[in-house]
Amino acid sequence: MNSKPISPLLLGAVLALGACQQLSNAGTALSNDPAAAARGAPTLAAADADMRSVLLAFQALGPKPIETLSAEEARLQPTMADAVAKVLEDDGRSAAPETVASVRDVSIPGPGGARPARIYVPGSARSPLPVIVYYHGGGWVIADLDTYDASARALANQAGAIVVSAGYRQAPDSKFPTAHEDALAAFRWTQVNARQFGGDPDRIAVAGESAGGNMAIGVSRMAREQGINPPVHQVLIYPVAGNDMETESYREQADAKPLNKAMMGWFFDKYLRSPRDGNNPLINVVDAPDLAGLPPTTIVTAELDPLRSEGELLARRLRNAGVEVASNSYEGVTHEFFGAAPVVEKAKEAQAYVAGRLREAFVGGSAGSGS
Repeated sequence: MNSKPISPLLLGAVLALGACQQLSNAGTALSNDPAAAARGAPTLAAADADMRSVLLAFQALGPKPIETLSAEEARLQPTMADAVAKVLEDDGRSAAPETVASVRDVSIPGPGGARPARIYVPGSARSPLPVIVYYHGGGWVIADLDTYDASARALANQAGAIVVSAGYRQAPDSKFPTAHEDALAAFRWTQVNARQFGGDPDRIAVAGESAGGNMAIGVSRMAREQGINPPVHQVLIYPVAGNDMETESYREQADAKPLNKAMMGWFFDKYLRSPRDGNNPLINVVDAPDLAGLPPTTIVTAELDPLRSEGELLARRLRNAGVEVASNSYEGVTHEFFGAAPVVEKAKEAQAYVAGRLREAFVGGSAGSGS
């Protein structure tokens, strides 16, 4: 489904002339904001056709630069999930969420009080079912269970597993390591309560996107350190895996959309108590001295993402530590592409890849070493 990328020079001229309507109805917003058009042009030029349609829809919704806002203002900004819905609606298709057998909101007790969670049960007939504890992204500051609803539904259906999408305290009101503590509490709660909602406590994986991927591997490390039964698998989707903001992908994608270097600095500033926390192994995972013994791992990265390099480095470091790892990088797509499967073909491929790895992990088979 991918088309040849548009020349950056040509795309810049199109944007500057306000002719984005020729690419997508969403381009009108870019033509009304030349500064936004200039910032978005490099990502649009390199994105494949599917991803470009979502990026244009996102721009049409008028997001403000997150790094210029307060946390409260940032949480009110349009999201990539909103952009996917807009693409579907503009195309005359339903934006209704993917159907699962049941969805139930619950509360999970934690060190800072009860946190919201949502349990997704697929239509699989046989129980007990394996379980995925899923952590949403948002830089530990923004987003919620609704923002990442599409990813949870897709994982439930394609992996044939119950998904527990777990909320956590957010910065700046709650600083590091509160979100990580809540993530571990959700994993332990799931182990204790899995049978009550048809889950198998011996087949629990963790998964997360972005900051959620960081917390997923953090849960695996904390479980090992505290003598808790570890996850059987961990899925890390474009994870925050380090604090080095001068990597190759940070340089290449410094002004990328929807995530850029300035936003990551803003997230770190809001969540970390001080820059020293950035060196903690829960944040700077790629330099952690004790990666051995972690669960088999699946890592997904995106070409047009400042976090790409650290995700790729994490895969190498885990392999060097003897951890079984499969990783795949998807070209022409950006951070947040994973949940956009209704309109982005690469997201469908990534979801199928992750689900296949999880299904094999749940039956105890070897999912292979990947590339």
